[in-house]
Amino acid sequence: MTQTTLDAAEHSGTWGELVTGKYAPVAAVLAGGVLLEASNVYITTSLLPTIVGDIGGEQYYAWTMTSFLVASIITAMLVSRILTKYGSVTAYVSAFGLFAAGSLISALSPNMFALLAGRAVQGLGGGLLAGLGYALIQRALPQRLWARGAALLSAMWGVGNVLGPLTGGLFAQFDSWRGAFGLLVATSAILILLTVRVIPRTTKAQPTGAVPAGSLFLLTVAVASVSVASIVPHGFWTIATIAVGILTAVWFIDHDRRAHGAVLPAVTFQRGSRLPWVYLTVGGLAFGIGIEAFIPFFGQEIGGLAPLTAGFLGASLSLGWSLSQIVSATATSRNTVRRLTTAGPLVLGVGLVFYGALTVTTPGMWMIIGWFFALFAAGSGIGIAFPHLTVTALGTSGSEEEGAKAASGINTVFIIASAFSAALAGVLVNLGADVVNSAHLLLFTFAVAAVVGVFPAMRAALSRA
Repeated sequence: MTQTTLDAAEHSGTWGELVTGKYAPVAAVLAGGVLLEASNVYITTSLLPTIVGDIGGEQYYAWTMTSFLVASIITAMLVSRILTKYGSVTAYVSAFGLFAAGSLISALSPNMFALLAGRAVQGLGGGLLAGLGYALIQRALPQRLWARGAALLSAMWGVGNVLGPLTGGLFAQFDSWRGAFGLLVATSAILILLTVRVIPRTTKAQPTGAVPAGSLFLLTVAVASVSVASIVPHGFWTIATIAVGILTAVWFIDHDRRAHGAVLPAVTFQRGSRLPWVYLTVGGLAFGIGIEAFIPFFGQEIGGLAPLTAGFLGASLSLGWSLSQIVSATATSRNTVRRLTTAGPLVLGVGLVFYGALTVTTPGMWMIIGWFFALFAAGSGIGIAFPHLTVTALGTSGSEEEGAKAASGINTVFIIASAFSAALAGVLVNLGADVVNSAHLLLFTFAVAAVVGVFPAMRAALSRA
């Protein structure tokens, strides 16, 4: 695809055409899949205290997230291959089916081991759903709607961060955690029926190259290593697991670059390609996600906020992320798109710095109000850049299979970077002498990481010329 064609595609199309016009049913399936994956994480987190009180297994508390995340990354790396071999409808129905099966196993779990198995099956479906959404933008939507489609899917992660805790908290309030998983089963079934009716059937073909077993193994080990960093005893083992994760991730990149069957598209490693810069920028933006789990904690411990108010404080970052994408995706000028892409990491970093500066031992009311605005601004940094990064990835290859790899790679990189940032966040918080010091360590370190992302963002934006 030429750059002229890509730019023209960004200059037309409306939100109305996507969400209320002929493409609305397709958009509902794509967005619904990502929303299931995103909200499920927070639904389960909200339900865990109730679940543990019912079936026990407190010592495996953290493994409910690890089992889901590791399974997700495995299927996320196979999205383009499954899509090419089985076609869009079969791939989507299988993904929703796996997610529904995992939710059903979780709903019927008599003990924690059964729940962990259910979470793993859920993860297999969830990884496919998130990746398929990005990969199908290119095949299910016209080029003029790519930016808005990417913004819609990315916004679902923010919506899930708001909807998930509310849904989980509601079911937990009535001690009906099994009902929450039942709701996920029912939602998956509805989306399966919608998929069969509205998703365009893509041509099936034999994927090129062998199954990327080596890459799958290395990346799974990397994600699993950093995911257990918060589970192992603090100190040496925490550092060791993160180090293993980083080294294995580097090994994965080197192996995937030389492998015949690779996870990332071949263009990623070509001289002059903009795709590595896109992925690096996405990884930098994902560091904003690493703080989310600790925002309600800081709100309660430092600001004395009630749990519900602290929850809304955490949601302010996601709200900024979601709303800013709706505005950013309407950008039509090439120069405006470049500025938004480059400004994203900077706005995220500045927002985190302001939040950190306002985090003091005895914050007043106005400082606490400032927290909400600072986090909203930080989230906006993610939102203004993300849709344009996805469109750039979609335009890096002329073949559908490589284009699907490039687009689903956005999701893969995002999951990996989120896992690393969450692990690092846990380490930094534990290093602090008190809660305020922990907050400063986390926020200022992640602000630096975000601002560093300006440099790959500039390369990704400038290379679109």
